[in-house]
Amino acid sequence: MSWNTPSAPRTVAVALVGLVWLGAAADASAQPPAPQKFCEVYPDAPTCSTGITQCTTCHTIPPARNLYGQSVSAALLPDEPRPLTPETFVSGLPDALAAVEGDDADGDGYTNLTEILAGSSPAEPADVPGDDALSCDAKGFRPTGLDVCAYDPVYVYEKIKLDFCGVAPTYDEMQEFEKSGSADDLSDVLDDCLTSEYWIGKDGVLWNMANSKIKPIQAIKSGDDAGPIPLADYEDDYNFFVYATSGDRDARDLLTGDYFVERTDDPTVYKPFQRNPAQDVSERGYYVAQGVIRQRRAGMITHRWFLMSNTMFTGVPRTTAAQAYRAYLGYDIAKLQGIYSVPGEPKDYDNKGVTRPACAQCHATLDPLTYPFSRYEGIGGGMGSPGDDYIPFTYNANRIGRFTSVDGDSVADTPEAGYIFGQKVDNLIEWSEVAANSDAFARALVGDFWKLLLGEEPRPSDTEEFDALWKRFMNEDGYNVEAMLHDLVKTEAYGVP
Repeated sequence: MSWNTPSAPRTVAVALVGLVWLGAAADASAQPPAPQKFCEVYPDAPTCSTGITQCTTCHTIPPARNLYGQSVSAALLPDEPRPLTPETFVSGLPDALAAVEGDDADGDGYTNLTEILAGSSPAEPADVPGDDALSCDAKGFRPTGLDVCAYDPVYVYEKIKLDFCGVAPTYDEMQEFEKSGSADDLSDVLDDCLTSEYWIGKDGVLWNMANSKIKPIQAIKSGDDAGPIPLADYEDDYNFFVYATSGDRDARDLLTGDYFVERTDDPTVYKPFQRNPAQDVSERGYYVAQGVIRQRRAGMITHRWFLMSNTMFTGVPRTTAAQAYRAYLGYDIAKLQGIYSVPGEPKDYDNKGVTRPACAQCHATLDPLTYPFSRYEGIGGGMGSPGDDYIPFTYNANRIGRFTSVDGDSVADTPEAGYIFGQKVDNLIEWSEVAANSDAFARALVGDFWKLLLGEEPRPSDTEEFDALWKRFMNEDGYNVEAMLHDLVKTEAYGVP
């Protein structure tokens, strides 16, 4: 996109969400190939921007179908006995989809095909295609001083100052920029703001962006401003996040970094450091020290706070894996996002009942994701030790055997090797490498900044710009967040009033 390409007005359109499709019988099993097949039929659908559509295209909570899913189900090989095999299901799906394209499943006045291609839901009456087809001229709305039909550099200048510096430009500054401001000037203003205290300081913009990943609880904080039950200090996590997403750095360190970060204030400066656990205890004290040795560190997902608050006392730490998957890759398994079922899983090593039909659909992905986290200590847990003492918040190859008296003998068979995105990994270091180099990581992190600066998820009309942005972040920008932000402020989505 050029900086001055005309744009239609932005309108409300909600993309479809979820991931897994089910077969067309009341007791049908999951049909994992269906999301890809749907996108082969409708490659231009906004919900297919990643190549895989999502669960609530056809479902509410699987196996329950929404209005559109019921329509597709009725048209899908009605004479075939149920349940359908995955192969039969996929072979009949294109014809079933075509058969209901002209229907209006949710009765909102738009055909199913119109809604699919517009990015609205064919199953939700309140979610209808917007009026993106209308031009700015047809709208006839041009507020004084704003070009609402094109990228407006003067508008962007003021927006950059507010979003990244936290201050509005003066009247004289606005007048000066309006007379002679250029694209290079916008870039210089952004560079200045990216080093401001408002952006990188404690409690600044980047700091607060990490909240959902860290989930701070002051009552159990250690270090400065410690709570009544000090267990770990989350300031190491905030320092790390700001450091990795600022300056000339590779943001993949969020999942792969083998260092820690300290901060000095007034002005704020972040500096990486290396210590082994014993050195860190000596330097900072037991209640703050990081316990994982350098060779086993995987960025923020092996920090003391992350292990303490997610793994806690659990043998097979599913919550830990689920939070890593959600916070850094943008997939919430509870919403059936990012489902990559592994054949033969789940095995239920800890006797939690995860092989039940209602549970297995998610756990066939979640449990293999979890195994590589199983050797990292949380607060403790288990009873007794199989010839191995443990220290909280460390890597312990023998950890899982300590939980046999709690979770049964089979928990000792829990492997360290697992799977992510259907790819086998031997340990968490390999897990984090696959995760950090995935499309999901780039899309999720760029999406976080998009939501911060535009106030919402990318709309269907933004798909082209957003996809180009996160792909450029992976390639030309070399995972550098500041380079990506220079690209983001050049988009129509950011620069058209």
